[in-house]
Amino acid sequence: MEKYPAYHCLVLVWYFFVLYSLTHLRTEERPSEVFLYGGQWKYLTVLNLFLQAVFYGVSFLADVLRLIKELRCAKCVISSRDLLFSVLAFPVSTFVSVSFWILYTYNRELVYPQSLDGVIPTWLNHTMHTAVLPLAFLEILATPHRYPAKKKGLFLLGCASFLYVSWVLWIYFVTGEWVYPLFASFSPAGLGAFFISSLAIVVCFYNFGEFLNRMIWGQSNFFFFISIRMKKKKEIPMITKAGGERKTHTLGQGVTSG
Repeated sequence: MEKYPAYHCLVLVWYFFVLYSLTHLRTEERPSEVFLYGGQWKYLTVLNLFLQAVFYGVSFLADVLRLIKELRCAKCVISSRDLLFSVLAFPVSTFVSVSFWILYTYNRELVYPQSLDGVIPTWLNHTMHTAVLPLAFLEILATPHRYPAKKKGLFLLGCASFLYVSWVLWIYFVTGEWVYPLFASFSPAGLGAFFISSLAIVVCFYNFGEFLNRMIWGQSNFFFFISIRMKKKKEIPMITKAGGERKTHTLGQGVTSG
């Protein structure tokens, strides 16, 4: 699918449609807690949908730039695409899906109260919490991604996690209400342990994504095809008509005798 930008375009449109549907639910049917400080943007599920839309938008842009042979711009966009996917798009979508359904099975009131059934259609719930997982795996199967150095990747992932936890704590400080009812059942120490264990799980998903990417695509030179085109000087053999003297032309240099 690396050769077919239509795939990334379709998924991009799909995520925009999902976000539009989610943000245009009829107001009179929403439970009052939805109007708490931060709105829907306090939920990791909604933030993940926006993240996926951004990722597929960048992926589609990279596909288009490659098609029109704008390799210099494509190199930068592809680097951004790979960093976004490896550090955020794959581990976050996997965490959202797996953690939601585990907690939902244990006690749905902790993460998705029954009152939401009359507000959010079933198909939209599965789109937010189920479909994101196979789409993340499909992206790994469809497109090779160059992962950053381990320390860099985990540092960026840790920073993103810290920002979200800070956002959750700030909302509690302002409103006195937790983003998820689950958090109210923890002591301060227990909540800290929960956040740390969640980060450990996300790190595992990061490593798992890197492992799958390496197993499927290996250390293929495909990752560096643009860099090679941009940086490697190619010598093109040329035969002159006069005497058949063989000369070579190096891109970026003049003609030299062979």
